[in-house]
Amino acid sequence: MLTLFLKAQRMVLKKFNFWHISSFTISLLVALPIITIFLGFFEATSDYYSLLKNTFLLKYISNSFLLLTGVLLLTFLFGVGSAYCVSFYEFPGVNFFKWALILSFAVPAYIYAYSLTAFFENYGTAFSILTYLFGPYEYNYLIPKFDGMFGSIISISFSLFGYVYVLTRASFYYQSQNLIDVGRNLGLSSKKTFLKIILPSARPAIVVGLSLVAMETLSDFGTVSFFSISTLTTAIYNSWIAFDDLASANQLSFILLLFILLLFFIENFSRKRARYHTPSRGGLVNKTKIKLSGKKSFYAIAFCSFLFFFSFLFPVSQMIYWTFKFPKYLQDLNFWNIGFNTLLLVFLSCILMIVFAFIANYGNRVAKSKLLEVLTTFSVSGYAVPGVILAVAFITLVSYLDGLVFFNLKTMFIGSVFGLVIVYFVRFFALSSNGIKSGYLKINQSMDESAYLLGYTKFKTFTKVHIPYLKNSVLLISILISIEIIKELPITLILRPFNFETFATTAYIYASQDLLEAAAAPSLFLILIASVFILFVSKYILSDN
Repeated sequence: MLTLFLKAQRMVLKKFNFWHISSFTISLLVALPIITIFLGFFEATSDYYSLLKNTFLLKYISNSFLLLTGVLLLTFLFGVGSAYCVSFYEFPGVNFFKWALILSFAVPAYIYAYSLTAFFENYGTAFSILTYLFGPYEYNYLIPKFDGMFGSIISISFSLFGYVYVLTRASFYYQSQNLIDVGRNLGLSSKKTFLKIILPSARPAIVVGLSLVAMETLSDFGTVSFFSISTLTTAIYNSWIAFDDLASANQLSFILLLFILLLFFIENFSRKRARYHTPSRGGLVNKTKIKLSGKKSFYAIAFCSFLFFFSFLFPVSQMIYWTFKFPKYLQDLNFWNIGFNTLLLVFLSCILMIVFAFIANYGNRVAKSKLLEVLTTFSVSGYAVPGVILAVAFITLVSYLDGLVFFNLKTMFIGSVFGLVIVYFVRFFALSSNGIKSGYLKINQSMDESAYLLGYTKFKTFTKVHIPYLKNSVLLISILISIEIIKELPITLILRPFNFETFATTAYIYASQDLLEAAAAPSLFLILIASVFILFVSKYILSDN
């Protein structure tokens, strides 16, 4: 009997080895806060939630929907229009605009909102410029005002249209000249060719880009709170921070999560129907770009210049102007301390995510388990969940577990760098996991089998074969994670330790106190650091190979 038991135990351990168990554990830990959101819906509601449901809940939902509709419309026009210009036409500056337009990623929407308000407010930058050029006069009534819902839509659109631009441009690049020639042979004009052939063939990429924009829009906190727009995200934040009502925050999180999961489903459905083609001799012909001249060339340059100026140069110029106009705030800024805090979070998060992404993906590769694959796929959906929801879900989970153990978990995880990095891990694990996974797809299983024949263990194969092969993927993933963490606001704002500030939280705190001039310096440093990272990865994002 003992022999049979030991034999069965060896079989179980063989099937569920270290890599299998590690991958399962990592995926489960990442998924726990997301599961907590669903379970939180069944908690007893408070009086505050009942009051909210009967008064302002419909307004929160309608504002979120209106904001989403406006942003999707503008990002579609900006993203698809610019991608079409640089992909199908040759005009002066086209090679510059290809990479310059992605710099909009470096400007978070909440910082764009600060710039927009500062420039167009009464006696703001626009007033100063007009006074300098034309002399003293009451110009305020002539200057348009960008605030409220309109200001939020403008700020978020210019900050996020890069998602649509990058994905649509990639789709346009791999479209064959054959498709365009077919349209011409059928007598279609350039406009009809675009509407009936080019645009529909890029539909999957456009939908994916718009889905990412929608997720980011619904999860936005800094912009809508600055413009005093009541959305589901601000309601969640106020429920927890202002009213100390975790149950209501969970209820509202569940409602917003339904929106997010619907968009996540649409994005995945669209991706499954996508077809990716690469130019080859078999029939696909590289496009011949049309050289523009005269008015058409001017329109293309004007459109791309408009997007580059208002998405990047405009906010950067405003931040530089205020930084030099009010040097006191720059001198008061504890740059080294804030910079160290920001880079500390970036370093710890990158190490944690990349190590665990390697373990999880190699575990999936070795185990070949359908259950593990499904759990991993669910766990990376954290990227689609707003940061404010994940922060609330993490607090809920820690509060629940705190009652089951004999030591204080809240002190260890809430209001600590450790807890902050864990929630970053849940939020952005998709970036590292999918990045490593895409690298693994290029490694043939025969390479593993050859290593085993040479006497390599699974661990030695992992360290000596896989890691060196994927080092370029690690660099790219690290930069992408760094950009996201530098810009992240709600998670840091809710979970950071006392007196622990980053460039993002410092800018937000100053702006919330109506000290936009003081918010300029930390905003500028944030944009510059993010821009440097973006330029490093631009050759991967805009690869024409």
